[in-house]
Amino acid sequence: MQTSPKGIAFLEAHEGVVLKAYRCPAGIWTIGVGLTAASGVVVPKAGMTITRAEASELLAKALRRNYEPRVAAEMPRAKQHEFDGGVSFHFNTGAIGRASWVKAWIAGDWKKVQSGLNAWVKGGGKVLPGLQRRRREEFDVIRHDRWPANLKIASNPQKPNVAHAGIVISLSADEIEAISAGLAKLGYDPGPKAGVVRLDAVTGFQRDHDLTVDGLIGRATLSTLQRELDARSKTKGAVAGGLGGGALTGAGEVVAPDHVPVSDLTDFAADAIASWAGPIVLALVAAYGIWMAFHYRDVVAARIQSLAPGLARWLRSF
Repeated sequence: MQTSPKGIAFLEAHEGVVLKAYRCPAGIWTIGVGLTAASGVVVPKAGMTITRAEASELLAKALRRNYEPRVAAEMPRAKQHEFDGGVSFHFNTGAIGRASWVKAWIAGDWKKVQSGLNAWVKGGGKVLPGLQRRRREEFDVIRHDRWPANLKIASNPQKPNVAHAGIVISLSADEIEAISAGLAKLGYDPGPKAGVVRLDAVTGFQRDHDLTVDGLIGRATLSTLQRELDARSKTKGAVAGGLGGGALTGAGEVVAPDHVPVSDLTDFAADAIASWAGPIVLALVAAYGIWMAFHYRDVVAARIQSLAPGLARWLRSF
């Protein structure tokens, strides 16, 4: 069995269709419908572009090779809409073989199917509203053959106008609000109106981050925005950690006296530890900073673009 056109549209609405290689939030080069080198059908690289037809072809190859056979094996005798929902779940999680809801589906226990699907809503240890919505929609597809209204948003996007950005993936009002908050945090004014984002905020962000400047909020823009926010959050965490060691780094040199009263031994040991632990803490913070700069080199490139465009291009090249 193969994924139906509706199933493909459902995948594209959630995953997006990106025709220029971008880094996912984890920093892995990605292209098309969320395809990385691990897909076995494409090896995305910096600056790589594909056509819409090529994106569809690559997705079909990935589904045939990596997803459809496993779903067919785990969901025997599935109806087309049930198979499509299973493919969406497996494409997103890779977990069709160990998800409890599949056994419940085989047993016809729809209550457990729903609760089992709803268990797969976390990313990075956090419950994500986007995943909650996706699991609800997958259940509707599997149980009722009921599809979301914006099924073809990837092929028929909400286009930008003179004031507001367009949208090319399935997003809720809460998710759009979170996008606005993220852009504002980075200095791009999303505007005061709920449910929409100012066009110049999105195009400005895209331009600064070497994305396709089209005013469309899609997977590449969102992944890059997430990386910027993650980098800022982790950098602040590293700085806070360094400041937390200030008592050590500020201890200064410890000179051992000829005699230390027993009552003062603990304080003396603490001071001695401080004398060598301070440089270690500084070295660890510095090493972490170097790793952060490498891992988020695309974010660094955006920051130095206007001052050192050649260096920025180099940082984006690998």
